[in-house]
Amino acid sequence: MSSVAVEKHGHVAVVRLNRPEARNAFDGPLARALGAAVDQVEEDPQLRVAVLTAAVTEPRPVFCAGHDLRTIEDEFGGGDQAATERGGFAGFVTYPRTKPWVAAVDGLATSGGLEIVLACDLVVATRRSSFALAEVRWGLVAGAGGLFRLPQAVGRAAAMDMLLTGEPIGASRAHQLGLVGTLVDGDALATALDRARRVAAAGPLAVRASRRVCDRSFSLGEEQLWHESDRALAEIMGSDDLAVGLAGFATRTTPTFAGR
Repeated sequence: MSSVAVEKHGHVAVVRLNRPEARNAFDGPLARALGAAVDQVEEDPQLRVAVLTAAVTEPRPVFCAGHDLRTIEDEFGGGDQAATERGGFAGFVTYPRTKPWVAAVDGLATSGGLEIVLACDLVVATRRSSFALAEVRWGLVAGAGGLFRLPQAVGRAAAMDMLLTGEPIGASRAHQLGLVGTLVDGDALATALDRARRVAAAGPLAVRASRRVCDRSFSLGEEQLWHESDRALAEIMGSDDLAVGLAGFATRTTPTFAGR
């Protein structure tokens, strides 16, 4: 089977990491496969949002163990990289995406596994999940965005504790801190699909513009953010989607957006 499987559910793609024998740890082939899946989502005009899930083994469930450290020395020596030029680590963390991704986490997301979760836009997790940036325990650093995305998600104090000890936090604590948006007792994928379908039902132009400005809110000053906000508003004014949305509001009917 492919190391990454992609299924289409209407306007939603389900992208599944499928390397459970290695706890879904990323090597070169898995990174390129995920990068190709992101390409597919971005290039398909019918797809509006994606869900990232993983094949989980039992009894110790692992969503993603991050970077496959068995290959890291070879990578540093110029070998096959667990990264792509466009997407960075895992083919994902620096990819210039325009469409939202929902992480459906069940089990441990550690090191690079947490960094791909931090690169997603919405996070759904089961109560048995846990999260860690464990790199310091092996003399490494979280170089795939974790050093700055984690404090953005949970605040400086909690991030420092996680980054400097390498110890995991449980799903309930992650939810309290804001790392996890939706905590579930049962099927993370089913709930993530529900969230994704709600995103897909909204105006695609408005979703993309809102995502872009929110994503930049941590890196730009207020003056630049006002510019980005005005730009987002200008993009949708006069669009077919806006007309459809306003008509639905006026008639109390559910609008069907075309994304233009």
